[in-house]
Amino acid sequence: MQTRELGKSGLTVSALGFGCMGLDFGYATKVTKAEGVTLIRQAAERGVTLFDTAEVYGPFTNEQMVGEALRPLRDQVVIATKFGFNIEGGKQTGLNSRPEHIKQVADASLKRLGIEVIDLFYQHRVDPEVPIEDVAGAVKDLIAAGKVKHFGLSEPGAQTVRRAHAVQKVTTLQNEYSLWTRGPETNGILDACEELGIGLVAYSPLGKGFLTGAMGKDTKLGEGDFRALLPRFTPEAMEKNQALIDLLKRIAADKQATPAQIALAWLLAQKPWIVPIPGTTKLHRLEENLGGATVELTAADTAEIRQALAAIDVEGERYPAHLMATVGR
Repeated sequence: MQTRELGKSGLTVSALGFGCMGLDFGYATKVTKAEGVTLIRQAAERGVTLFDTAEVYGPFTNEQMVGEALRPLRDQVVIATKFGFNIEGGKQTGLNSRPEHIKQVADASLKRLGIEVIDLFYQHRVDPEVPIEDVAGAVKDLIAAGKVKHFGLSEPGAQTVRRAHAVQKVTTLQNEYSLWTRGPETNGILDACEELGIGLVAYSPLGKGFLTGAMGKDTKLGEGDFRALLPRFTPEAMEKNQALIDLLKRIAADKQATPAQIALAWLLAQKPWIVPIPGTTKLHRLEENLGGATVELTAADTAEIRQALAAIDVEGERYPAHLMATVGR
């Protein structure tokens, strides 16, 4: 597995990480704790060193699974988790990035993960009620206390990144970025990363499964699958967005690869400091995804893809309006 440095932070991780959320949260299909532990360790055996979780996944159970899986491999991996929500009665009940809350979450996450220090601690969503300088200051205190190594932000606006970075160096951002979610190219996020030496961890790099080519207008989402709430996953939108899958399949055939591998290779080709974190519950999909790191896309290939993308209008927002309101702040 190739490695990449996240920006100019000195933090080096595998070129592809593992997004652990979907193992037991967000989708209709969930694995048992034992199955999740096994798959996470299988990812590590294949060279993955960046594992992403959050207190709100479960809530709490995902961190416990990740901690159990990686404790024997602690010195070989980077564990990322997140703060930023109130959780009451097992439910997310709004944003909370008050400094005292951040520090409480850090202690609780350390305990659930069973580790001495959090490698990468993200603000999960920007809290408009708390100045970002106060958030960065709280994480700076945690770093000084030896409880956190690196600070990250998920889905911030570019100006928020600059303000946070002025207080505590931001190692990486975690934003949705893929062939059908290209906001970081136009909203100033990639520019801010380049300017400040910050990495980008791309979540949902396979479009929450759509870019694998395994979904279509006739796909029935199971009970509890959060994609049922997303405008892009209506049957009408999936039918219109099939043009993107047709493009991926054509390129994949030329490269003797799969659509998922092309989607991941495209992201890796954008910047040397971008690290996608696809998730899966299946070993064969994990191995397929990791194969994306070996697919070579030339400058001509990426130019051809960009030209083809320009003729495709993606149908549907990535989130419903109330969730879109929480990104880019």
